[in-house]
Amino acid sequence: MAALFTKETQAIFWNNNAGAIQRMLDYDYVIGRKTPSIAAIVAPTGESKFQKFFWGPDEIMINLYKNTSQAKKDHPNADVLLNFGSFRTAYDVTMEALNLGGFKTIMVTAEGIPERLSRKMIAEAKAKNVTVIGPATVGGIVPGAFKIANLGGTIENIINSKLHRAGSCGLVTRSGGLFNELANIIALNADGIAEGVAIGGDRFVGSVFIDNLLRMQENPEVKYMLLLGEVGGAEEYKVIEAIKSGKLTKPIIAWCIGTIAKYYSSGVQFGHAGASANAERETAEAKNIAMAEAGIHVPSSFNDLPRLIAQVYGELKAKGVIKDIVEPELKTVPKIRRKKEFICTISDDRGDEATYAGFPISSVATPDTGKGIGDVISLLWFKKQYPKWATDFIETVIKTVADHGPAVSGAHNAKVTARAGKSVVESLVTGLLTIGPRFGGAIDGAAEHFKYAYDNNLTPAEFLNHMKKLGIPIPGIGHRIKSLRNPDLRVVGLKKFAAEYFPSTPLLDYALTVEQLTTSKKDNLILNVDGTIGILMVDMWRALGYSEDEINEFISSGTLNAFFIAGRTIGFIGHVLDEKRLAMPMYRHPFEDILYQVDMAEDIR
Repeated sequence: MAALFTKETQAIFWNNNAGAIQRMLDYDYVIGRKTPSIAAIVAPTGESKFQKFFWGPDEIMINLYKNTSQAKKDHPNADVLLNFGSFRTAYDVTMEALNLGGFKTIMVTAEGIPERLSRKMIAEAKAKNVTVIGPATVGGIVPGAFKIANLGGTIENIINSKLHRAGSCGLVTRSGGLFNELANIIALNADGIAEGVAIGGDRFVGSVFIDNLLRMQENPEVKYMLLLGEVGGAEEYKVIEAIKSGKLTKPIIAWCIGTIAKYYSSGVQFGHAGASANAERETAEAKNIAMAEAGIHVPSSFNDLPRLIAQVYGELKAKGVIKDIVEPELKTVPKIRRKKEFICTISDDRGDEATYAGFPISSVATPDTGKGIGDVISLLWFKKQYPKWATDFIETVIKTVADHGPAVSGAHNAKVTARAGKSVVESLVTGLLTIGPRFGGAIDGAAEHFKYAYDNNLTPAEFLNHMKKLGIPIPGIGHRIKSLRNPDLRVVGLKKFAAEYFPSTPLLDYALTVEQLTTSKKDNLILNVDGTIGILMVDMWRALGYSEDEINEFISSGTLNAFFIAGRTIGFIGHVLDEKRLAMPMYRHPFEDILYQVDMAEDIR
């Protein structure tokens, strides 16, 4: 059986405990992990999509999610859940993770989970072969591979305790507080820990002493084991039985704390919920005697533990069971680190050649690469490589919306500004600033409202009534000139392309049924070019496997209108250059095109 964690293990961290997460990432950096041990963070009340953390001197981004389900879906290789929920939520979080599946280990830090719920949670985990560490734990560690949260303390303490690389001892304790102390004792008297787990202080915990010791028995990196028990419970007797039956054969050092309890006249509970003896056999003294009789190395007192560790370690090393450890080269976490003010996730200009989403520009720029502007947009806008039918559709859209003549407001503004002697940039901007809800915005609106109607199974008549109640015309429906008898050839071309190359067009098909109803009232209430583009974009993203939430985000963020902006920029620049080429004079609007109605100002003095 392998160790509990490896250098490739990744976790989903439930609850945005930034300090604990940063300490894990600092540990990752120091020991030379290639990937962060935290794949994602679940922050149900968080508003951000990510949070920045330091990775050595630099920063990295870790995605934030509202729920475990989406985090697990996006990070299927993360098989550890670090549950830092409160005692009120920890049970539900754990049960959800168990039902989702895909987790090998779940750690629960919360104390005070009702015992009835703890037992139910533990039974469910065992049925699904999931190791639960806790409740009421600081976690566990496989030195040099993976460390949970705050265990081990500061980086300096971790290195002093030799927790930066694997040693020979398998450590199992109830106490998280004493875990760090024991790690230091083992480091001073032996070569450190190979694997360590603090099982938790509650009366009912997910993995007990015997569970962890049996795993360490099968772990070849563990040469001997140290068990720190305490007054209360009978878990140590399971270890004794495993020794007698031959299941545990590696040397075990053990001690139960709480021997002072015998000096009290009444029962005493020490700290943990489970640290209370309910019978003579549950006392620390009785368990220490029973373990010694079973052949376990039991010191005369806790103060004698260091000597016994050194003795067992020395004997195993003399026999050649334990070899000398070559100390690994460690990275150093800078004392002073500066946060970055800007983030870029689409391109990188720091190397010999700038890249688009990881691709050198030369690999997509020239004709021989077979890549077009659609490929560049898919990389820079969406950080994905789209299939050819999708990139061809993007280019078709760009070409379709590039220009619609000099009379539309955007082109008109650009021309007027150019004639005022302004530069290409200034003239272009005046045209672009015109794009909005009434000019170009119908693409966003059509996608939003048609998608809503389709997703909610509205009939065309119900959709029309819905839009009437909203008090807005249906975006993407209607044209001033074009009609059923005089179709817009741009729309014809887009529909033809989609029919030939799209895997399916469910939203377009729905929109055409709506068009049948609207044109029955007036023949120019057709599906126009803006509506067709917006609707087909939704069909494209669905075919490419985007989630509904992702598509809704594209719509709300203005991504669809961005295609109109990119295309119409080409046309606006053309009109600006046309004005420059013709050397047109300053424009003044003719008087005869203005209705003047200027009454004498009212005297309110």
